[in-house]
Amino acid sequence: MAIRQSRLAGARVPFTATTSVKRMGQMSAFLCHSHKDRALAEGLQQLLKESGMDLYIDWQDPEMPDQPNRETADRIKNRIAQTDRFIFLATENSMKSRWCPWEIGIADGRKQNDHILLVPTQDARGIYYGNEYLQLYRRIDQNLLTQVSIFRPGSLTAIDIRTI
Repeated sequence: MAIRQSRLAGARVPFTATTSVKRMGQMSAFLCHSHKDRALAEGLQQLLKESGMDLYIDWQDPEMPDQPNRETADRIKNRIAQTDRFIFLATENSMKSRWCPWEIGIADGRKQNDHILLVPTQDARGIYYGNEYLQLYRRIDQNLLTQVSIFRPGSLTAIDIRTI
């Protein structure tokens, strides 16, 4: 199964400086995604916020350089290390990205396997994205009640996202 991109876009709350305020003890995650999928990233951010997770998105960070450079790469590596989890939003754009595979490689080398999560998606044409990683990492997906949950590779049994 995969989360429909229309569901993510529909959950979107456009970013403002006060949108992302991390609460004490709240789990944090780095979002690996294509900047072309801004609406999907903001929708996922809102869904995860409702589940108690703070999602770091690089273009929301005022300290990130305007143009990608070495400092950008260093900041991304540091954020991946600092956050509790790493989440890859699989879309047509992220699968073609030059940055996303690099970020997954950084996370895979620095985080426990259970701390890397995949969000497989389905676009309006019915095409699924993220299949390449389904057997490697746990995924964030919809359970039968269409709530966002965690699934282990190859499993159809959901784990409440708040328990990870």
